[in-house]
Amino acid sequence: MISPFDTYVGSQGTVPMYATADASTRSRPLKYLLWGDGVRHLDAAVSNGRRKVRARATTGWVDQAHLLGQPLLELYSIDVGQGDGVLLRTPDFRHLLIDGGYPRSSQPSGKSAADFVDWKFARDYGHDTIRIDALIASHNDHDHYGGLDDLLDVAQTAELDAGRVTVEHFFHAGLSWWKTASGGRTLGPRLTAMGGRVITQLLGDRVAAEAATGGTGPQLQGAWGSFMRKVVAARTAQGTSTPITRLSHASGLLPGFEGGDGGPVVRVLGPVERSAGGLPGLAWLGSESLTTNGQSLLLRVDYGRCRILLTGDLNQASQQALMKHYEGDEDVFACDVAKCCHHGSEDVSFAFLQAMKPAATIISSGDAEGHDHPRPRIVAASGLTGYQTFKNDQMLTPLVYSTEIARSLQLGEIKRVVQRGGASFQGAALNELTARIEVRKPGQLRPVQQQRRLGGRRHLVAGLVYGLVNVRTDGRTVLCATLNEGDGSWTIKTFKARF
Repeated sequence: MISPFDTYVGSQGTVPMYATADASTRSRPLKYLLWGDGVRHLDAAVSNGRRKVRARATTGWVDQAHLLGQPLLELYSIDVGQGDGVLLRTPDFRHLLIDGGYPRSSQPSGKSAADFVDWKFARDYGHDTIRIDALIASHNDHDHYGGLDDLLDVAQTAELDAGRVTVEHFFHAGLSWWKTASGGRTLGPRLTAMGGRVITQLLGDRVAAEAATGGTGPQLQGAWGSFMRKVVAARTAQGTSTPITRLSHASGLLPGFEGGDGGPVVRVLGPVERSAGGLPGLAWLGSESLTTNGQSLLLRVDYGRCRILLTGDLNQASQQALMKHYEGDEDVFACDVAKCCHHGSEDVSFAFLQAMKPAATIISSGDAEGHDHPRPRIVAASGLTGYQTFKNDQMLTPLVYSTEIARSLQLGEIKRVVQRGGASFQGAALNELTARIEVRKPGQLRPVQQQRRLGGRRHLVAGLVYGLVNVRTDGRTVLCATLNEGDGSWTIKTFKARF
């Protein structure tokens, strides 16, 4: 994909964008731009040292001295409630989308990762087509692939500003939900092999996916089957069928991301593939949920001296198995930035966290009661096992971020209700009005019906800003940033990559 930008913000921090070119006016900035933000020139002339540009879907004036940068590796950890959603953009303008949270139909907010991706392409880039170079489902749990389903669902195109979505390659971990004879679901039979039981009924390439969704042989079940039918129907930018590939540690490098021309290298570290009955398989970890989570894709993105580890929903059993498989080479997990395993669940290996030793940990949190992620011990453990650096008696790293903390909303108190035709209700009259509402928890298929009287300080959500943790690097310096909704400024931390 060709970059839509003329240049990039070069200052390692933030720079203000103003409404005018008049540098003598002490006006409040319209917006603050981040290091690496793409900028389009709207005028060739420079006035008072400022240039008229468009950036972050906003038009304004920025000091020309700040606009001499280069594209960076950018990672966006998207607030999707329960689940994960990560968009990675490479300096050569390729995009990897790893997971997307529950579908918007199961989200209390009505939004999924697809909505942020749509904003990025349609509003920030000004493109009518969303082009994803690598669409990746870390595993077959709905809170990870549901938002990817939204992106591919042509019936929901009204939800997207972009008019078209193309996918150059789809990758998955192999484990799938299969229909049983009674209409239920299964991960498939488990064969006994040296060291334990192994699932060998893995979904493979495009031919296998077409058969598994088209009535030939064993069929995929439920929402996973519906999602894979959309993947099968997806097309590349050239209009050809999207390739489908199963990944494991045996894959080595992610196809298309082998580091050519100085770009990032994406290494596939897990799941660890085993063999049983002459077939490739994945270890059974004691239950269906432990197995689907534990056999998530484990990806490491290397760019310059920077390493980013993407961990899906790895749990203690799978982490211990990974440590055993890479025994003597545990440094393979060491990273500068880590996506916290399983949203901050306590089901983790402390030794695995020590092997990662990230300078920054990003927790994709926001679960409903019953999950309560991130758990306190994991927040503490992420600090204890993180890479420590200090300056002037202050700790620089480790840093621990949560997408839920980065979220904000505005509440509006109902003061008056106007009925079509002119009737008006306010004050004590609101007590006579009753609203019938639907309340939906994350992942809940059927909302709960409730009634609420409008009197008594009833509120509406007037605005919702989704939590987003930005990570950017030129391969030497790493920047982590979250937006301050009050004034549009950024809270940023920077540290040096260490590999």
